[in-house]
Amino acid sequence: MEPTEEDSFPPASFKPLLNQISGLLRSTSSTLAVAETTSGGLVSASLLSVSGASQFFVGGATVYTRKPRRAWAGWTDENMVNYRGPTPELVTELAANVREQMDVTYCIGEWGAAGPTVLGPPIVMVAGQTYIAVVSREGFATRVVNTGVTDREKNMVAFAKAALVLLMDVLAGDVKLEQWRQSEGSELAQC
Repeated sequence: MEPTEEDSFPPASFKPLLNQISGLLRSTSSTLAVAETTSGGLVSASLLSVSGASQFFVGGATVYTRKPRRAWAGWTDENMVNYRGPTPELVTELAANVREQMDVTYCIGEWGAAGPTVLGPPIVMVAGQTYIAVVSREGFATRVVNTGVTDREKNMVAFAKAALVLLMDVLAGDVKLEQWRQSEGSELAQC
């Protein structure tokens, strides 16, 4: 049976981006992990579609429910009780924790709401909105993506592509990393 376009993964629009990311990571001997929520593993799967991905891709975590948030994001009971929805700070902390646990050069984090419905108060979420972070030892970059639609599948693909674009922007030097600073109560405070 001949493969059809429907059988093709990742989407064709991802392929040039993935080849650029792969080339940059390999040329610098950098390693990568992924911590994603609403993209549901699509970021990791896209990166793994590149031949030779084992040279840079170490692993990924789909942190969709409370149990993996405890394991991968380092959440405590207090975090669970106080959770009010995704934020740039939460996705940065998630990526920083996974980067450290996987001992990699970079970690992509993604956390949002694909839709079509979202949790209600006290949780604040917007269908079609996600927060993305790229974290390294040197610092972090974040981006908010709002598709303006509630189509779950389209949002998942859009979120995955946006995460890959932010990674590419960081690797290419088009986005500068913000520096870490220590603050009382959090090692991950932004400058």
